[in-house]
Amino acid sequence: MGEEEAAAPLLVPGSNGDDPRRLNLTLAIHGDDDEWKAAGEAAASSARHHHALPGWDWAEVRGQLAFAAPMVTTNMAYYAIPLVSVMYAGRLGDLQLAAATLGNSWGTVTGIALMTGLSGSLETLCGQGYGARAYRTMGVHLQASLLTSALASAAVSLLWLYSEPLLVFLRQDPGTSRLAADFLRHSVPALFAYGFIQCALRFLQAQSVVAPLVAFSLLPLAAHIGVAHALVNALGMGFAGAAVATSVSLWLSFLMLAAYVMASDRFRETWPGLTTEAFRHVLPGMKLAIPSAVMVCFEYWSFEFLVLFAGLMPESQVSTSIIAMCQNTETISYMITYGFAAVISTRVSNELGARNIGKAKKALTVSLALSLMLGVAFLLLLGLGHDLWVRLFSSSQAVASAFASMTPLLIGSVVLDSTQGVLSGVARGCGWQHLAAWTNLVAFYVIGLPLAILFGFKLGFQTKGLWMGQICGLLCQNCVLFFITLRTNWEELDLTMFNKDNDFVC
Repeated sequence: MGEEEAAAPLLVPGSNGDDPRRLNLTLAIHGDDDEWKAAGEAAASSARHHHALPGWDWAEVRGQLAFAAPMVTTNMAYYAIPLVSVMYAGRLGDLQLAAATLGNSWGTVTGIALMTGLSGSLETLCGQGYGARAYRTMGVHLQASLLTSALASAAVSLLWLYSEPLLVFLRQDPGTSRLAADFLRHSVPALFAYGFIQCALRFLQAQSVVAPLVAFSLLPLAAHIGVAHALVNALGMGFAGAAVATSVSLWLSFLMLAAYVMASDRFRETWPGLTTEAFRHVLPGMKLAIPSAVMVCFEYWSFEFLVLFAGLMPESQVSTSIIAMCQNTETISYMITYGFAAVISTRVSNELGARNIGKAKKALTVSLALSLMLGVAFLLLLGLGHDLWVRLFSSSQAVASAFASMTPLLIGSVVLDSTQGVLSGVARGCGWQHLAAWTNLVAFYVIGLPLAILFGFKLGFQTKGLWMGQICGLLCQNCVLFFITLRTNWEELDLTMFNKDNDFVC
């Protein structure tokens, strides 16, 4: 289809009995199939008939919302699994709660963020491969990414096994550090499982298979509550049982995903079975995986630095609580933004692979508009309900008053984070991970954190100053990523190359 035509709807009826609902990209890729063409044109015509708002592609909107909702649910479920383990550990005592919280935070910073970032290479490789109809290579790239994740998990495991002296060096309480290290040692299997899950999610996401992901995340979450109770209480494993429960539940989820991919006819073209060919794609794939990991880690670590800086302030207990609450609020809002980031990454990579540049640009416009609406909605909720929200974290009047004064700044950072999530998704879809990594380095470590120190300590704005510096970093990140997206000639992009046999060549 030409750029001037209405974009095909994301959701169209499928002709395959075991695939009743598919996202549009099948239509874009298999454009020579008359049945898919007719279905797409009928749905687009219906959308134009019922919605006369010019310049707004309602079919694209509905499709993106239908894609984003399962991704948001899936992401929240995986976030909740270790959180439930921390809750069960906390019921054993205050020391256990502090140790589990510290262990979970340290594990997220050093391992979980890294695993999430490494899998980002598949958003480019599998996404564009699916658009270019290089189906077989997708399964090969998945296996190569699993190998990369396993190697990285093994390296991080060594850090987790000997994390006690590092935590003590960072001036954490020795008793808490000892228990936190024990929590991490029992969480090592969970690290491997989480890395493998992220690879499988990206593989399925690239094919617009998102609805089943809800079951493969919510079922393990439901089982996790029973597993955690059994290990901690019934079997008497206590504190260690909480960490082991996370490993059991995450491995259950991965095995469900793996069984689904291997057993379903839906993936007969994209999953070629285990092959040694994956080994020769490990190093080329790292050219995207490593920048993708750096891109994610740089941003995540910058928020953790704010918590450390807050601990150096005069009223460290209050300031640390405020910054931690702001960070948790930002994380929760980003889980929703993540759904749209997954949408635009898939849409852009698929359409670029199919060389449908116009449709990729239209999808980006819709995603940005939806992310801004999301930011405004969160702005209203936070502005009107910040008193209720802060009471979920603390009953202290001093904390509530300080958080209320932070709310306008927090609203600004949430809006900026909503748009940067979409722009980062575009970067992963296009294969711009290296540009995004450099952008995050400059935005947060050359601009954001130095300004946070200046505003917070030198100019005396305290916690407000720390968050103002972070907002400056987010603003810089948004501006640079938007400039790259706007100024790039998408028609000339040649990010992943396929030879005459549709085999990826890095």
